[in-house]
Amino acid sequence: MKLWIIALGLLTACGSAQAATTVWQPAAGHAQIPLWPGTPPNAKPMPGAEYTAIGERLIGGKTVTGVYNVSQPTMTVYAPTGKNTGTAVVVFPGGGFQGLAMDLEGTDVCDWLTSRGITCVLLKYRVPSAPYEWRCDCRPHNRALSVPSLQDAQRTMRLVRSHAAQWHIDPHKVGVLGFSAGGYLVAEISTNFARRLYAPVDATDRESARPDFAMPIYPGHLAMDDGKLNPHVPVSRDTPPTFLLQAEDDDVDGVDQALVYYTALKNAGAPVEMHLYAHGGHAFGLRPTSNPITRWPALAEAWMVTIGMIPVAGRQE
Repeated sequence: MKLWIIALGLLTACGSAQAATTVWQPAAGHAQIPLWPGTPPNAKPMPGAEYTAIGERLIGGKTVTGVYNVSQPTMTVYAPTGKNTGTAVVVFPGGGFQGLAMDLEGTDVCDWLTSRGITCVLLKYRVPSAPYEWRCDCRPHNRALSVPSLQDAQRTMRLVRSHAAQWHIDPHKVGVLGFSAGGYLVAEISTNFARRLYAPVDATDRESARPDFAMPIYPGHLAMDDGKLNPHVPVSRDTPPTFLLQAEDDDVDGVDQALVYYTALKNAGAPVEMHLYAHGGHAFGLRPTSNPITRWPALAEAWMVTIGMIPVAGRQE
């Protein structure tokens, strides 16, 4: 229970935040697109209606907006504000599979990506997601497959590719980026993209769910208690090129989460680049701090250039 309280304390003040029983809405001019034409597969009852909560803790001088009890997953598409590179990134906010940090690890990220000519697809996936049951003290330790969330992630990847022409996206340049629990979801879809977790519902599900590149940022749930990799992320040579970022003083998920994933990728022959910093903690997103790790987006951009996903800045393609 302690780890859940620490993680969700980044979103709310554990009950002392201001809350409203309304669904999260993006800024004007952007619409949420339902992922499923009807009831999502593996639908479970939620503890209550979807609501948003504004945390009292400031990160980068700003509060954090958390979203909870998501039973109807959606994606919101943010078109590039700079010259369109044709690249798209699906963003998975973190929140311990209990909530979603929709600004800190969502809309803030889309502001960065779209300014670099990248289409940002912000996923509001289902939470709480079984088997990550907050009422069970074992929740942070039962590193199982987050089935509803992963179903939503697979469906989103397929939807993006099915709309590639309409949204001016190259279907071979669709990546994923996630934070904390969202970083684990990045690892899950990077290694379970061929695993059918739901029956096809329409023509969209003929599209591939494999990301072309992946960026888990301070990911969790990857290391078992014996130090081995979570068996629910079966790394192989087919795992997409991966950019990992981690702070050694992360006291929520810990540095071992990223290290064990890096080692598995390296041993499997999957392309991987990792940046490990001494200081940074957990759940900093893209908000500026005094730590060098705060400049990580520039490293991610440089990496996307090296793997051919975006052009060198200023170069016309």
